[in-house]
Amino acid sequence: MDPDTNDVIGYIVPVFRTSHEFARGLVEVQEEVKEEGVGHVAMRNLFSLETSSLETSSMETITVEKKSRKRHIRESADRLELSKKVEERAEFRKKQNSDNLTHPPEFIVRPRGQTVWEGKTVKLHCTVSGWPKPRIAWYKNNVVIDEKVHPDKYTAESNYNMHSLEIKSCDFLDTAQYRVSALNIKGESSSVATVVIKKMLLLQFLKHITILHHFKDKTLHGVTFETAIIDSFEVAFGREGETLSLGCTVIVYPTIKRYQPDVLWYRNGKALAESKWVHTHWSGEKATLTLVHLNKEDEGLYTLRVNTKSGFQSYSAYVFVRDEEVELEGVPVAPLDVRCHDANKDYVVVTWKQPAVEGSSSILGYFIDRCEVGHHHWAQCNDTPVKYARFPVTGLIEGRSYTFRVRAINRAGVSRPSRASDPVTAIDPHDRARHRAGPSAPFTGMIKFTEEDATVGVVPGEPTDLVVTEATKNYVVLAWTPPTQRGHEGVVYLVEKCVAGSECWQRANTGMPVKSPRFALFDLAEGKSYNFRVRCCNSAGMSVASSATGDITVGDVLDLPAAPGPAVATRNTDTSVVVSWGASKDVKHLVGYYISYSVAGSDVWTPANNKPVKGTRFVCHGLNPGDSCVFRVKAVNAAGYSHSSLESEAVVVKAAIGKTLHNWTIIQKQKPSPLPVPPSLSHPPCPILPDPAPPPAIPGVPSGVHLMEAARDYMVLAWREPAVTGGADIRGYFVDYRTVKGGVGGQWHELNPKAVTCTSYKAENLKENSFYQFQVRAINMAGVSEASLPNVALECKEWTIAKPGAPHGLHVLEVRDSSLVLLWEPPTFDGRTPVNGFYVDIKEAITGEDWKGVHEKATKLKYMKVNGLIAGRSYVFRVRAQNLAGVGKTSGVLGPVLALTMPGTHEIILDVDDDGVISMIFECSEMAEGSEFIWSKNYKTLTDTSRLTIVTEGGKSRAIFNDPSLEDLGIFSCEVTNTVGVSASYTLTEAGESLSHFIPFKTQMAMELLEKGRVRFWTQVEKFTAGCHVDYVFNDVIVENGEKYQMNFDKNSGIIEMFMDSLAVTDEGTFTFNLVDGKAKGSTSLVLIGEGKLQKKSEFEHAEWIRRQGPHFVDYLGFQVTPECNVLLKATLSKKDAGVYEVKLKDARGKDKSMFNLTEAGTETPLLCSRTTYVTYILCSRTPLSQLYCVLEHLSHGSTISHSDRVQCGVTGEQLWLKVNEPTEKDKGKYTINICDGKDGVKRFCDLSGQDRARVVGGLPDVVTIQEGKSLNLTGNVWGDPAPEVTWMKNDRELVSDERYALKFEHGKFASITIAAVTTTDSGKYALLVKNKYGTEAGEFTVSVYIPEEEKKKE
Repeated sequence: MDPDTNDVIGYIVPVFRTSHEFARGLVEVQEEVKEEGVGHVAMRNLFSLETSSLETSSMETITVEKKSRKRHIRESADRLELSKKVEERAEFRKKQNSDNLTHPPEFIVRPRGQTVWEGKTVKLHCTVSGWPKPRIAWYKNNVVIDEKVHPDKYTAESNYNMHSLEIKSCDFLDTAQYRVSALNIKGESSSVATVVIKKMLLLQFLKHITILHHFKDKTLHGVTFETAIIDSFEVAFGREGETLSLGCTVIVYPTIKRYQPDVLWYRNGKALAESKWVHTHWSGEKATLTLVHLNKEDEGLYTLRVNTKSGFQSYSAYVFVRDEEVELEGVPVAPLDVRCHDANKDYVVVTWKQPAVEGSSSILGYFIDRCEVGHHHWAQCNDTPVKYARFPVTGLIEGRSYTFRVRAINRAGVSRPSRASDPVTAIDPHDRARHRAGPSAPFTGMIKFTEEDATVGVVPGEPTDLVVTEATKNYVVLAWTPPTQRGHEGVVYLVEKCVAGSECWQRANTGMPVKSPRFALFDLAEGKSYNFRVRCCNSAGMSVASSATGDITVGDVLDLPAAPGPAVATRNTDTSVVVSWGASKDVKHLVGYYISYSVAGSDVWTPANNKPVKGTRFVCHGLNPGDSCVFRVKAVNAAGYSHSSLESEAVVVKAAIGKTLHNWTIIQKQKPSPLPVPPSLSHPPCPILPDPAPPPAIPGVPSGVHLMEAARDYMVLAWREPAVTGGADIRGYFVDYRTVKGGVGGQWHELNPKAVTCTSYKAENLKENSFYQFQVRAINMAGVSEASLPNVALECKEWTIAKPGAPHGLHVLEVRDSSLVLLWEPPTFDGRTPVNGFYVDIKEAITGEDWKGVHEKATKLKYMKVNGLIAGRSYVFRVRAQNLAGVGKTSGVLGPVLALTMPGTHEIILDVDDDGVISMIFECSEMAEGSEFIWSKNYKTLTDTSRLTIVTEGGKSRAIFNDPSLEDLGIFSCEVTNTVGVSASYTLTEAGESLSHFIPFKTQMAMELLEKGRVRFWTQVEKFTAGCHVDYVFNDVIVENGEKYQMNFDKNSGIIEMFMDSLAVTDEGTFTFNLVDGKAKGSTSLVLIGEGKLQKKSEFEHAEWIRRQGPHFVDYLGFQVTPECNVLLKATLSKKDAGVYEVKLKDARGKDKSMFNLTEAGTETPLLCSRTTYVTYILCSRTPLSQLYCVLEHLSHGSTISHSDRVQCGVTGEQLWLKVNEPTEKDKGKYTINICDGKDGVKRFCDLSGQDRARVVGGLPDVVTIQEGKSLNLTGNVWGDPAPEVTWMKNDRELVSDERYALKFEHGKFASITIAAVTTTDSGKYALLVKNKYGTEAGEFTVSVYIPEEEKKKE
C-alpha cells in the first residue's frame, strides 16, 4: 500500500482474517497523524494542492486508475453477495420439485448438552433437514416451552433450517433435559440435550477454567479425583467482638504435582471473598476460615466446597453469634446488616435489620450516624428516632465517601452501634457507571476541532416524571427525571410543597441546595395531604415548575407483619430442637423470623437466632440437655415486629434417635408360650397386649424397604411399618437416599423434608441408569427412630414387565381369637393392563409351613376378613395382585400376628332410641393421651358428614344416622389411635335385623306421562303397617292434596301416587315421599332439573288430546312408490273429514300444486263406505334412477324387505343402498335387489351369511389413556376363513412395522401392535382392518397420551 495515497498497490487483506490481525494491519499502514498547529496544517494543504496540479498536467497522456482500499473491499463484498444469491436461487429451484425431496425430518446437527454458571445465557443450536419444512417445538423435561409466555426467559429462532433456543439469566431451576422435536407429514424426530447450571463467582470460574486448560493435555487427562473432608467443624458458637476459626482437613486422591483443587467458602449460599472481616487459608491439606471481630452479620450456615476436575465435595455447619453484653441493663442490642442503596450526588438510602432483643421495653426508633472515609468522627444524621428500618440521608458532599452505622433506642437507653456499612461514594449514578466501565476506546491520535458549546448560558428545562417513591409518617421521598436541556454547567433543584386544597407553595429545601434528582422531606404533619413540585436552576436562570404530584397523605404505607402460625417443636439431639411454624399471611417485604425459647415455668426468653431466617423451619442449637423448653416465633419487616406466635408445647431436650423401649416384655411373659418362630420372622408379634400405661417412646425401625415401580427419572419405594410403635401412633416417615458408584455408597441425603404418612414414597428427579440406596425413619410424638437397613442398590430404569407390581401397606385390624381383617394398598405399577383382583396367602409362623390361599377367586376389594384362625397361634400374610397378563409379585410379608382377643375388647353396638334414632356405639377402656376415634365405611375413612354425625364423650363414641336409607348399607368400623390395634366393625345388611328400622321400597320413585299430558309420580313399598304415613314434599316443602296435586296411597298394593295436570318450568326441583311407620322411616326422591324435553312432551300430549276432540287425522299423510314409478300419497280419513285438500310440490327447478275436492259435491264417487282413500300423483324427474322401481328381497326367508327404523334403503345420487342397523343372527343370508323400469329389469345378489367373513371379534378397547413414556401393547382377536389380511391404521394412514411400531399377526387369530415409549404424537384414532374375499371389518379405538405435569397444572 502506498503510504502517501492510502491506495491499494497489489495486496488485499482477506475479509476472513481475525479482527485482531485486521485492526493491526490498518494501524500499520495508516498515516501517523501528529498534533500540529492550525496555521501549519493550512500551509501544508496549500502546498500539496499546487504540487498535485503540476503532476496532473505532466501526465495528460497516461491514465492510471487507483482504487482505495475501502472501495476495493466493498466491490469484493458485492461480488460475494451476488454469488451467494445465485446459489440460493439455484437451491430454491431444486426444492420446487417436492416429489423427489419429500422425506421425514432428520437432525444434521443435534443440540449439545452444556454446563454453565448461574447468571449466564445458554443457547442450544440444531440443524434439521426435511421436506416439507418441519415444524419445530422445544420441550423442558417433556413440557413444551412457550417463548411468547416467557419472552424474558426464552427466545426461539428458526432461519434456513437452523434452529436455536436461548435461555437467558440461567439459574439452578433451569437445570433440565431440553428436547427439540421436528414434525412434518412424513414423520417426527427429536433430540435431547442436558443443561446443567452451577453456582460460582466469575473470578473463581476463570480460575477453574485456567486450571483445567493448564492440565488438559498433561497428567489430568483421564484422571478421576476422589475427595474426602475429615476433621470437620461442628456447630459453632461465638460472641460479638471475638475471633472464630473454622477448619477441615481435605484429602484429594490421587495427588498430582502443581494441581490444587478450588477451595471455596459460602455463607447462606453466597460465596465469601477476602476482606478485613474474613480471611481464608489453604495449606494443601487444611482449609481454614477465620472470622475477625465477630458480628451478628456473620451468623449463618457455613459451607466448605472443594471443587475438582471430577466433581465437588461439600460440608456445612451453622455458626451462631451471640450479642455482646450490654453496658446498661434493659437497653436493646445493636441493629445489624447496615447497607446503602440508591446513592447520588448528595443523597443515599440507608437500610438495616432490627435486632432480636428489644430490651426491657419496645424499641422507640433508630439513630443513623455517618462518618467520612479517612476520618474518625461520627455525626448523627437524624434528630428524631425513626421507626422504619430505612432512612434517606441527605446533605452529602459530592465526590466524598461515607460509612454509616445505626443505633436503637428504647426507654432504658441507646444500644451500642452496629457494624459500619461498606463505604459508599456520593456521586451521580451515570458517572459511577462510566468509572466502572473504563475508557470507551483507546486514543487513536486523531485531533478533533469543536466549536464553542452553544448550551452555555441556557436556562434549564423543567424536571419531569415527579413521583413519590417512599411515604412514611416520618418522611416522604421524591424522585424525578433531570431536564434534557440544562446547559453545560451543573444545575440544582428547588423543591416546593403546599397543603392539599390550597395554592400556597413553600420552599422545602431552603437550607441546602439539592443536586440529586432525589429528595427527602421531613417534619411533615402526619395524616395531612400535600402536593409537591420541583424547579431546576443554574446561573442562567430558573426553569418553570414541574407538574405537581397530586395529593400525598403522610403516613405509614407498610403495615406490620401478621403473627406467624403456631410453633411446633420436635426433638432432635441432646442439645437441639427442630422448630417449625406457619408463615405470616399477607406480609409485604418480609425480612425474616426470630425464634426465642424459654425453659418451661421461667418466663425468661432467650433468642435462638440473632439474624433473621426466611424459612419456616429452624434447628435451635445450644440448649441444655434435659430442659423442658417452649418456643415462639415473630416476624419482622421494615415496619417493625409482629406479635409472637402461639407458644409450642413443652418439649424435653433429648436425642430423638435412640434405643426404643420394648414395651411388650411384660405382656410376653403373661402370654402362653407360643410356637417356635423362625429367625427370619423373629419380629415382635403384632398386635400384642399393651403394657399398663407405659410412657411413649420413639418407634422401632421400619423394615423391608423394597422397590414398587421404576421409570426413567423416579422410583416408588415401600416398606413395612415398625413392629414397635413406642406406645403412640406413627405420625410419618422420613426417607434418605444415596448414590452408589462401583459398589461404593455416597453421602446420605434427605428426600422429603415433610414426613409422609403412608408406607410408600415416590422418589423423583433421579438419574436414569444410576444406582441408589434408600433408608427410612419413623416418627411419633416421642421422636424419630433410627434408620432402617438400606436396601440393596437399585437401578433407576423403566420397568417394561406385563404383570403388576407388589401390593404394599399391609396391616391388620380387629384381631380376634379366630379372625382378623387384613388391609392393603394396590401396587403402584399396574403392568400393561389395570389390576383386576388380589389373592391373599396365609401360613403359620413356624418352620416348614407352606403358603395357602385364603380364597380361590380373586377379590377386587382392598381388604378381607380372614376366618378360621386358632387362638394363641401366630400367622404371617402376603398379598398378590393380578391383571390380564397374570399374577404379579408378592407383597412383603406381614407378621407374625398373634390370633388373640385382647382383654377388655368391645364390639360396636347398634342402638335405636324411643324416637327411632339409629346409632352405633363403640367404647374403648384403654384410651391414651391424644387417642381419637376414627370411623370408616367399608374401611375407607368417612369424610362425608351428611350421612353420619359423630359424637365422642370420653372413651365412648356414637355414630348417629342422619337419614337412614339403603345408601347406608355396608361395613362400619371404628379404630382408636395411640392404642395397640383397638378396633371393631359392624355390618349393615338388607337382610339383617338392623334394617328393621328402615322401610324397604320395592320400587324407587319413578315418573310417567299419561294421556292429556298428565304426570304421575309413583313408588311401591314392600313392608309396612296400617299406621304408615306419607308426606309429599317438593323442594323441602310439604304439599297438600288440591287443584295442582292429587295424592293416593293404596295400602293394599303399597303403591303411592301423586298426579299433576302438566309440567311447567316452575316444577323443576326434587320430589320426595317421606314415610314414617312407627320407629321405622324411609324416603325416596326424584330430581327433575333441566328436563325441558319432559315439559315439551307433556305439553305435546295435552295439545294432542285437545286436537283429537274435533276432526283429526288418524294417520298423517304418507307416500308409497308403485312399480310404474307413481307416488301414492295416502292418509286415513273419516267422513267427517270431507273437504278440499291441496298438495304443494317444490324443489330447486320450480314448484307446482294440486287441489282435490273431497266432498259430496266435488266427486262422483260417494264416500259413504270408504275407510281409506288413496290419492295418486305422478312425480316425474329427469334423473334416470328416479324412474326405476326397486324391490329388495331376503332370499333366505323368501320375503320382501320393508322399510323400518332398523332396516332402511334408499337412493343417493346414482347409488342404491340397503342399511341394516344393529344386525342380528336373523339377518344372515343372501340378499337380492330387483331393478326395473316397468319393462326390463336386472337382479343383483349379495351373500351376507357371515360364516367366513373377516371380523374383529374382541380384545380392543374403545379408548386407551396412557402416560407419556410408557409402552403400549394391544392385541385384537380376529376371525375369518380364509384367514383375513390384517392392516393397522392411524388417522386413516396405514402403519408399517419398524423400530417404533411392532406389528404382529400370529396363528391367524391374534393381531398385536406395540409402541415403545409413547409420546404425545402417538395420540390419534387407530383401527385394526381385517379383510378376506367375503368381507371387510375394522375395529376402531382411540389412543390419548397425557403428560403428568400438565395434568397437575390443570388440577
